Amino acid sequence: MDALPARARAYVAVVTLLALLCLLPVAHLPWPGIPQDTPAPWWPVVLFAALYAGCERLAASRLVAGPHPGGTFHPVLLAGAFLLPPHAAAWVALPGALLLPVEQRPYPARRLWRAGQLVLAVWAASGAHGAAGGRAAVTACDVPGALAAAAVAVVAFCLVLTLLDGGILAPASGALPREGRTAAPAAWWRQFVRSLAPLAVHGLAGLMMALLWRSAYGPVAALFVLLPMGVSWWAFAQYHRERAAHRATIRALVQAVDIKDGYTRGHSERVGRASMMIARELGLDDARVEVLRFAGILHDVGKLGVPTRLLTKDGPLTPEERRVIELHPEYGHEMVRGISFLGEARAAVLHHHERLDGSGYPYGLAGGQIPESARVVAVADAFDAMTSTRSYSRARPVPVALEELRRCAGTHFDPRMVGALVRAIGRTGWHPAVTADEPGPAPVTAPVAPVTGRPGARR
Repeated sequence: MDALPARARAYVAVVTLLALLCLLPVAHLPWPGIPQDTPAPWWPVVLFAALYAGCERLAASRLVAGPHPGGTFHPVLLAGAFLLPPHAAAWVALPGALLLPVEQRPYPARRLWRAGQLVLAVWAASGAHGAAGGRAAVTACDVPGALAAAAVAVVAFCLVLTLLDGGILAPASGALPREGRTAAPAAWWRQFVRSLAPLAVHGLAGLMMALLWRSAYGPVAALFVLLPMGVSWWAFAQYHRERAAHRATIRALVQAVDIKDGYTRGHSERVGRASMMIARELGLDDARVEVLRFAGILHDVGKLGVPTRLLTKDGPLTPEERRVIELHPEYGHEMVRGISFLGEARAAVLHHHERLDGSGYPYGLAGGQIPESARVVAVADAFDAMTSTRSYSRARPVPVALEELRRCAGTHFDPRMVGALVRAIGRTGWHPAVTADEPGPAPVTAPVAPVTGRPGARR
């Protein structure tokens, strides 16, 4: 977005002001365990600040040629929090946060936001660490005591980052609806839990730096921790690069389908979204949720092998034309079977038109013979077909579509998948979209519509 709403600008200004106060020595609150009359050792501040800024800048540079997820060198910040008083540790984050490039406008506001967020988080982590007796434990190289204090500091660091992130969402996006207000605490808690594990690893690396710094080996030994940090960042960057390549591959295939079959433009993305909702409702792990999203997005990729005249035909299909259309799952499977990262999504591409009673295609599988991924995509596909307006049918209301799915559960669809979609939509809602340029003159009333999209037509 090119401009922030006024409330978001005010929020960023408040966070920036609080961060400036944390940088002042007068902000050195009477934290337990932190002597009040000890001057801050500024040469470690300069060293840690330079290390953090330099490492983050290098990671984001073209020399590395890899995606930069951000926050890779948080261990340097946490090492500063474990060794320095709060106002001095806060300075460690400032140069790197201001110098690291931002990708979206408004650039100054985003830089200030990032700097304020990190300064407040490091300040809180340093204070919590001192209050937990971490200073004395690190100085004495008391590893059990240092671990306990570091855990407290990491929780404080993660909590501040999560709360500030959650706080900026409402002002940046406008007033939250009623259901958004009730869902916000749960969303913030999920974000906190997701962030805690990687930050705990960062905390261990930062604690190792701090312990080596205070050990007989001195600060030089602490700098060697940067080497495994760099290796871990490189591995993480390769993982993100691979994921980006996966997304680009899928996006190219979906765009090709949308160009060829304009009647269902956007259908693939929505089926991917509905498949993901079902998977989450079933309690599947994140990796399988991602694969099922890919399955929903790519389920119709085989249309690239179907003649365009059949995909764009306005009238009913002849039996011969329908048989050609029914080859698209096999075409799609041939296209994606060599893409190893898709996993079980490939089976969904092949079998998403199978029916629970064995009357589907291409192989007439029944019941448990149909892969679970295909049963998920079949429900998502039928639901979006019913709730989207196309040239040959008008959209049905969401409740009507869900009722039709329930009616066909046990014969066409897996009742477990139908129930999962009903529950998920009941909580989050669904926003159908018009996918055709011109809506048809009349709604579809044939009972076979949820499975085929229109009588004698393709879907």
